[in-house]
Amino acid sequence: MHISNDIKYIGVNDHEIDLFEGQYDVPNGMAYNSYAIIDEKIAIMDSVDARFTHQWLDNIQNAIGDRKPDYLVVHHMEPDHSANIHRFAKAYPEAKIVSSSKAFAMMKGFFGTDFAENRIIVGEGDTLPLGRHTLTFVTAPMVHWPEVIVSYDSADKVLFSADGFGKFGALDIDEDWACEARRYYIGIVGKYGAQVQNLLKKAANLDIQTICPLHGPVLTENLDYYIGLYNTWSSYKAETEGIAIAYTSVYGNTKEAVLQLAEKLKEKGCPKVAVNDLARCDMAEAVEDAFRYSKTVLATTTYNADIFPFMREFINHLTERNFQNRTVAFIENGSWAPMAAKIMKGMLENCKNLTYADTTVKLLSALSEDSTAQLNSLADELCKDYSAQ
Repeated sequence: MHISNDIKYIGVNDHEIDLFEGQYDVPNGMAYNSYAIIDEKIAIMDSVDARFTHQWLDNIQNAIGDRKPDYLVVHHMEPDHSANIHRFAKAYPEAKIVSSSKAFAMMKGFFGTDFAENRIIVGEGDTLPLGRHTLTFVTAPMVHWPEVIVSYDSADKVLFSADGFGKFGALDIDEDWACEARRYYIGIVGKYGAQVQNLLKKAANLDIQTICPLHGPVLTENLDYYIGLYNTWSSYKAETEGIAIAYTSVYGNTKEAVLQLAEKLKEKGCPKVAVNDLARCDMAEAVEDAFRYSKTVLATTTYNADIFPFMREFINHLTERNFQNRTVAFIENGSWAPMAAKIMKGMLENCKNLTYADTTVKLLSALSEDSTAQLNSLADELCKDYSAQ
């Protein structure tokens, strides 16, 4: 794949992986992206996962022919991108390794060496001239590791964005970008919205025509759309008007209340209702919905004087990622001492700018006239901003 006349794609597709980072389901695999800038000097941009060493080295040779690379630029030290630094250094002992000072400290931990004899340390504003192309480096600490840098090629106006603008899925699969990019961003980068905002402000001063991420497709068109989504996600704003419902149910009564609420919301004109059974769904998908939509309903049972474990896990995922700027409502169930709503609200107490619905639905085992009336009131409250279509 040619990114431009001088930039070639040399990454790999992984269809063997089932869980990315040991927790994210990736039914369409992953791409580990690497690039070669072929100029008077040759720069290889990042490596790939350790399981694809030989394919990657072959890709380099196929891209550059009889020449040898002058540099390996390391933007990010997670092993899916850095695992082959040591093997590259052995294959090309005269090449320089270019990265941040924190990255070289991490290399010592990963490989037992920080390549002191063969390294170039770069920071904010430093440049690497290759001939027609010059790379300018921009620091991006905690997007989403502390050592991260990105680089900008002024000749072809390409941003090498590290894990920014990445997504789940191999490149030989045709799928919607936003869905898997959103799940990727919220799950992996979502905690660091402030740092992403800082990077976006720096990027706003660059004339970017192509974005080359470390995962997912190279982006060449409608860049305002992708950058706009990143701005929305990293500022913790709702992307879509709608209601995400996340629930657990032991004997089906809480589920019945949730399903009735979902129907009432649709009848009253809510533009989107997403329902997730936390015991059965992909947890990352449920978390994605909570961050995507403007309102969230949490429904669970009192369990061992606490809340059902899947709901506790779900709320932990939300708070770890700085859940904020949303309307939240509760449905609780308890046969003799319901306390789930109090516990859930307590878990969210450090979240910023949450507005709580006035109505909390309380089930004493099963739906009754009182709790059904509460469901109606909650539906009215949540839908007061929507009109039926």
